[in-house]
Amino acid sequence: MNHLVISCIGPDQTGLVDKLSKIISKHQGNWQVSSLHHLSGFFAGVIEVAVAKEKSEGLISELKKINGLSCQIEMAEPNLPSVVSNLVLDITANDRAGIVQEVSSVIHHQNGNLIKLVSSQDSAAYSGQEIFKAKVQIAIADKSIDDLINALEQIADDLMVDISR
Repeated sequence: MNHLVISCIGPDQTGLVDKLSKIISKHQGNWQVSSLHHLSGFFAGVIEVAVAKEKSEGLISELKKINGLSCQIEMAEPNLPSVVSNLVLDITANDRAGIVQEVSSVIHHQNGNLIKLVSSQDSAAYSGQEIFKAKVQIAIADKSIDDLINALEQIADDLMVDISR
């Protein structure tokens, strides 16, 4: 079984996900994990598909022929090393340029591995000021959790971190 990581981007149009899923299904691929988004008029997505080795080439070829969609496809090894702890952090702060770099740098320097980052901008209810919100999944050793949280909270006075596992 091959595991393909498919990254696609192109102008958004009705039916793109249906088209992708039909092609994957046609080649007996198993759609496993995905993140699909509409960003400034574009469709952007990342999909992991498990497919029989003998079906991989046909699937890859057909995906690359989708009109108006640019797909990059890589073979992946699905067996990742075991992780001691998975943390999910909800981060809220006043929005500013560089905040993702600050957060990712702290995670890196505290020996965490950023697994997933989903961010958005919102307006504060009363002031209308732009607020940065992110849900971050991190793989990290149990002994490093407290240091990570302390370091994140030192980024700025307005940064709030809620933790779950």
